[in-house]
Amino acid sequence: MQKSKKTKSILALSAVAIPAAIAYFLYENNRLTVSRYTFESGKLPQSFDGFKIVHLSDLHNKSFGRGNCRLLELIRLQNPDIIVISGDLIDSRHTNKKIALDFLRDATEIAPVFYTTGNHEDRFPEDEMAEFLRDAEATGANVLTEHLVTFYRGDEKIYLCGIADNLRCGENLKYLMKDTGDSLTLLLSHRPQFGRLYQRCGADLTFTGHAHGGQMRIGSLSIVSPDQGLFPRYTEGIHHFGDSATVISRGLGNSLIPTRINNPPEVVVCTLRRK
Repeated sequence: MQKSKKTKSILALSAVAIPAAIAYFLYENNRLTVSRYTFESGKLPQSFDGFKIVHLSDLHNKSFGRGNCRLLELIRLQNPDIIVISGDLIDSRHTNKKIALDFLRDATEIAPVFYTTGNHEDRFPEDEMAEFLRDAEATGANVLTEHLVTFYRGDEKIYLCGIADNLRCGENLKYLMKDTGDSLTLLLSHRPQFGRLYQRCGADLTFTGHAHGGQMRIGSLSIVSPDQGLFPRYTEGIHHFGDSATVISRGLGNSLIPTRINNPPEVVVCTLRRK
């Protein structure tokens, strides 16, 4: 009799706890948050003071509402000058290119979009990836896999460089940024742990993702990340390397590990200020 009551208590508790846990995980994985950073530099021209960048990463085919309406509206509310996406817009395990392309098309109606690839895009066969990138450019987005673009305001300028995900990216970065001189140079790359390499190559401010915020977090402690393993160091926030800095997005979607814990999806807003 006693055993039966204990079993019933456990079952009753489970009937409450399991749905509550599922509801919490669904909430945490769909609750969009905004993180704001300011980057100050004496190299920033006066005309670019207040230049606002929305940074997204690791969408992995996720959709926040029909047609990603919740994500798009949140971006629109930030009133960005440009939108940058640092890779893994699609996912190699559950690929839906239409979600990615539709999102790019709608985002370009808010602000100019600049996108570079991550490790998931680079897993596709070369011809399939080339076709996807052509389709991405057809949406109006700017695909920066080994490109340098210039933003002008009057006679003043800053640069944005984008490089495809590649562990040997340093071989190309110095060449791509060799003519930027003393002008402020932004970099769009996927992996966050190479901040000092980005600094040596000439990047003043780099936007990265890949680490998914450590996937699961206990307070400020990240649990696991690709490349960095257990208790990784570079998973979120802004990290300074001398006068250079790397901004790391916690990302928006999931891949191999299907859920986030204490680590909601993130939209990053970075404002440039003249020092």
